[in-house]
Amino acid sequence: MVTLEELANDPHPALAEIRPIGWIEALNSWVVTGRALAVQVLRDPATFTVDDPRFSTAQVVGPSMLSLDGNPHKAHRDPFESPFGLAETRRRFTEPVRRTVQDLMSATSQGSADLRTALAGPLSVAVVAYSLGLPPASAPTVLGWYSAISDSVSGVSAGRPVTDAGSAAFAELHRHVASGIGSGDSLLATAAHAGLGVDEVVANAAVLMFGGIETTEGMITNALWHLLTHRDQLDLVLADPSLLANAMEESLRLEPAAAVVDRYATRDVELAGRQLRRGDMVTVSLAGAGRDPEVFESPDDFDVRRANARRHLAFASGPHICLGMHLTRLETLTALEAALALPGLRLAPDSPPPYGLVFRKKTALDVTWDG
Repeated sequence: MVTLEELANDPHPALAEIRPIGWIEALNSWVVTGRALAVQVLRDPATFTVDDPRFSTAQVVGPSMLSLDGNPHKAHRDPFESPFGLAETRRRFTEPVRRTVQDLMSATSQGSADLRTALAGPLSVAVVAYSLGLPPASAPTVLGWYSAISDSVSGVSAGRPVTDAGSAAFAELHRHVASGIGSGDSLLATAAHAGLGVDEVVANAAVLMFGGIETTEGMITNALWHLLTHRDQLDLVLADPSLLANAMEESLRLEPAAAVVDRYATRDVELAGRQLRRGDMVTVSLAGAGRDPEVFESPDDFDVRRANARRHLAFASGPHICLGMHLTRLETLTALEAALALPGLRLAPDSPPPYGLVFRKKTALDVTWDG
């Protein structure tokens, strides 16, 4: 029987065994691991909804664009949509991201650093705060709130109750975000002017923080780990920097920072010969879909020249596709370019792979370089 620890440590053998769909008792859920089936579920919110009391993130932060479907989802998402389009993202964020990465890299210790805490985490916090127009708060403070909330969400997904630490962190975040809603033309103020209440604005700010921090931090650390543990692939990128963007996509395919998303069947339905009942939980494994051998040849290999690497589902699909995917790609690519410019960059010995049930990333990325 598949255990929660197995899924957190190395889920890929179990996900391959049940592809395209199977029941995992430890999650009390059907788990979709085939790419085509995952797309079908993600693009059919009428049959597979997020709007259910069991939805883990909503239990911690309340209803938001992440946990609503139909017109309520549109009302929550629309005020945040246009600032994160591709052209607007490049216009608004390219220079602030470049400057932030430069400042963070200049502050690293000579010759060694944990690039999660020195680069990936602070960058993601700074850009989230800038994009939302949050009042100033130190990166460790925001990361502390975020870690407590994300740990609570992961616990709920594993069947545990919302933690006291998660509730307390969200209360602090609520006070912080609420104090910035009236400030000028910030994204939070725009959402409030569009008709969202304070609690609704705060809930959506929280889920944007999840995406903005978790996805970016995980993307940066996982991509660097993949490159630094596959020297032949790193050499290809160093010889041809135009491969770096595809290397980032290939890392997303192998280890998406958000490994799963949950849905709930609104009716009895058949999926790939399996009979699902109304109310059944359906976990879409974005990690499993990224290793579907019907789509990706040699799916467990890290190949920076893989022609179809961008067919991963790391940002999901359908109406809940990641709002900030263009921004997190911009942040990650900028950070990777800066890190790989360090001469002789290498990973500390015995560095473990990404870990996590819901959010999969490196807990630390200790590196050294020739300084």
